[in-house]
Amino acid sequence: MDAGVNLSFSHQIFILQGFPGVSHYRSTLILPFLFIYLISLMSNGVITYTILADKTLHIPMYIVVSLLFFTNITYTNMIMPKFLFGLIFDVNQITLPGCLIQMFFMYIAGSYESHLLVLMGLDRYVAIILPLRYHHIVTTHTLAWLLLYGLARSLFLASLIVLFALTVQFCRSNIIFNFACENMSLLNLACGDISRVQAAGLWVRILVTAMDGICIVACYLSILSSVRKTIVGREREKAWQTCGAYLLVTILVMTCALSSSLVYRISSHIALDVQNLISLINFTIPPSADPIIYGFWMTEIRNRLRKMYNKRKHGT
Repeated sequence: MDAGVNLSFSHQIFILQGFPGVSHYRSTLILPFLFIYLISLMSNGVITYTILADKTLHIPMYIVVSLLFFTNITYTNMIMPKFLFGLIFDVNQITLPGCLIQMFFMYIAGSYESHLLVLMGLDRYVAIILPLRYHHIVTTHTLAWLLLYGLARSLFLASLIVLFALTVQFCRSNIIFNFACENMSLLNLACGDISRVQAAGLWVRILVTAMDGICIVACYLSILSSVRKTIVGREREKAWQTCGAYLLVTILVMTCALSSSLVYRISSHIALDVQNLISLINFTIPPSADPIIYGFWMTEIRNRLRKMYNKRKHGT
């Protein structure tokens, strides 16, 4: 145990020190990250509104897509406003309750996003492998239960992570070398032996990532095998177009998430600013890119966006 550490004391105010190595150039970070944030909000908002406003898109596939975009907005808003406010006004304080609340909603959004990607993979699997039974299998009732299950799982796992954090005292320092209250960044400030808490948090992360990742990979491998063996010509092209956007989004999200997680496991070999940059990319790039991919790739959404634009252009 470190000399002078008081295990009965716990900090209630923390400092988010996002990029300590470039603190003198803080002002240069404002514009690029503000631009990414605004793009994320606008693109996710526009696509979500497009789906909600058009009744022909009120089908299970697009309901899940709109929920993904709403989750993107939630995910981004848990991080970026506080981060940008700190860059602009140099006010980086956050209370322990505020930190835990931010952590709670971050992990709810992250877990639910992973669940929605699984549902997308399952939807495409049924649509391509069992097209004649699609409307019997993918019903509104079934989708509602699956969405509620995903929400319940996300609430449970996020609550576990926060409860783990509540069991320790934070008395080493009150400086979080991160731009947000991620679990490992906060636990690094804890006193005493936290190996069990870290292990529990790691198993929660593995449970979500591994289970969802295996399910997604299995779905797309089955789709790939079926498309190659049984579907030819125009139907094969249509099948690839149907699941192409989902596959791109899934690869982007999973790659960023795994990269961020891996960086934390080998943090001793990577500069702190690089760690934080990779983590920030995980929080900003997928939410910004997802609606752009769907907007350009999926014909239905692209056509609706074009119609909306033409109506506004001609004032009708």
